[in-house]
Amino acid sequence: MSFANLNLHPSLLDNIESKGYKSPTPIQVQTIPEVMEGRDLLGIARTGSGKTASFVLPILNILVNRKSGERNRQPRILVLLPTRELAVQVADVFKELSFNFPQPVKTLAVYGGVSINPQMKAIFGVDILVATPGRLLDLKRSNAVDLSRVNILVLDEADKMLNLGFQEEMKEIFKLLPKKRQNLLFSATLNDQLEGLKNVVLQDPIVIEIEDKEEDVELINLGGYFVENERKGPLLRHIIREQEMKQVLVFTSSGIKADKVAGKLSKNGIPAVSIHGKKSQSARMSALENFKSGKVQVLVATDLISRGIDINELPYVINYELPRSPKDFVHRVGRTGRAKSAGLAITFVSKEETHHFKVILKKMKRYVDMVDSETLEFNP
Repeated sequence: MSFANLNLHPSLLDNIESKGYKSPTPIQVQTIPEVMEGRDLLGIARTGSGKTASFVLPILNILVNRKSGERNRQPRILVLLPTRELAVQVADVFKELSFNFPQPVKTLAVYGGVSINPQMKAIFGVDILVATPGRLLDLKRSNAVDLSRVNILVLDEADKMLNLGFQEEMKEIFKLLPKKRQNLLFSATLNDQLEGLKNVVLQDPIVIEIEDKEEDVELINLGGYFVENERKGPLLRHIIREQEMKQVLVFTSSGIKADKVAGKLSKNGIPAVSIHGKKSQSARMSALENFKSGKVQVLVATDLISRGIDINELPYVINYELPRSPKDFVHRVGRTGRAKSAGLAITFVSKEETHHFKVILKKMKRYVDMVDSETLEFNP
């Protein structure tokens, strides 16, 4: 199937072609017609499956045919995401795919960590507002935005948006929105929180869940090492050097640990930088750009920040520490093996983490050949 079969506007098809998209992914094929029909929708598909375009394309197709209206502070489309990086990334997709439309579509990303004043000014005349919850509420309290005319609400990475860290903010935002609207939820995993929200927020929703194809899963090679915590740093450096890894995404459980791991790598001649929620927005964007461009060899990240890291052909992911939940493990390893490119995901497991790792693998229905690091010789 081609994108032309999805009844998209010629201007949108031109932009799709210029971006190099060849054909729609399974999640796009199933969701785009439903969104254009005005249905509420819950879309479940693995990281890297094309979820972003599956809501960007139908939303833009709706807007491209509209007549130019009055410019105000009342966006018609609201997209909520958990991180600044993801907000910037999604807003860029909207902008790229709405290039040279008959009627201009204005998209704005708003997020914390930077001055609010430029965002307050820029929000005037916005059609599509892409926001993190905290900054959106800041703008509302400053009377810079009116959410009473939102027609379509999108929750991207909905599993993260509905966890304890965002629950109160999300409740406050829902009260500001009109009751009659189209709701679109997207996530890589389906959990109890999403099931609950489906019953509360979505009206007669269609649920689309895309199972991983066997060949897609097989693109991600899983490997692992049993290693005690004090030897994880030396083992990490040994693996990177021995396998001549050029672009490595390393996951830690905290920002403090991310800084320590990146600092130790740099001191040992391996260019590395950390990225986490405690860093400034400019530092985070700089770190991500330097990693994507190859200026730094290793990016050390935490789970929440990782949602904004989108690299089509990332070859290596290393779990320096295990995440708390199996679904976060799926998100981590799903950063590699994308765009039909094979990837390797390596996990370090200490004695204390062994049982938890077995639970994760059981949930994933995968097996990993583990290597005992005690049998390896490498410098401390």
